[in-house]
Amino acid sequence: MHGTITLAAEVTNISRHGFSMLLGDEEWLLSYEQFPWFKQATVAQITHVERPTPDHFYGPSLDIDLSVNAIRRPQDFPLMSRTCVCIWARM
Repeated sequence: MHGTITLAAEVTNISRHGFSMLLGDEEWLLSYEQFPWFKQATVAQITHVERPTPDHFYGPSLDIDLSVNAIRRPQDFPLMSRTCVCIWARM
């Protein structure tokens, strides 16, 4: 083993409005309004998270990839949520 992996992503709270994720030393609220594809997910699906690189969050149970910048500043990615709402509407 060459070293310890220090990248971490941990869900710290889930509510009816969204969930909190700890990314290293930062904690962010991912609201279902801004990240709607998590709204119908189970607790097990939401809490199964990986952070393979400092700039990348991955939810393998839901097959969702997000950049950390999209979590930090969702307002800079306006088409992201609109696209996801359309996908959910087609299901």
